[in-house]
Amino acid sequence: MFEFSTEKSRRVLVAYIIRIRDERSRMSTKLYVGGIPYSSTDNDLSTAFAQAGNVVSATVITDRMSGRSKGFGFVEMSSEEEAQKAIELFNGQDFQGRKLTVNVARPMQPRAPRQERNW
Repeated sequence: MFEFSTEKSRRVLVAYIIRIRDERSRMSTKLYVGGIPYSSTDNDLSTAFAQAGNVVSATVITDRMSGRSKGFGFVEMSSEEEAQKAIELFNGQDFQGRKLTVNVARPMQPRAPRQERNW
């Protein structure tokens, strides 16, 4: 097993493990939704996914500069069963004229820092 030089290092590791476990369990209820029409709002997404169960949050991702939808978003359901039902109901289905892609969201991958631009 592990040996720790201090009690503090042991507590830090335990806290990290708990945080990772909580994030993993939460991720199974968070869904990626692609193919969202550019005119759709968070409310449209939430209302539609409510057919599968209790929607905790629904967010359409927008461009920072223009404020326009990027055509994808995330929906968080209250349970794994509801998340699975939402995938079955909406993946490959038409939503306001576009075919949706719905699957369990993956954690965001770390990216290199952006370079500052001096125009």
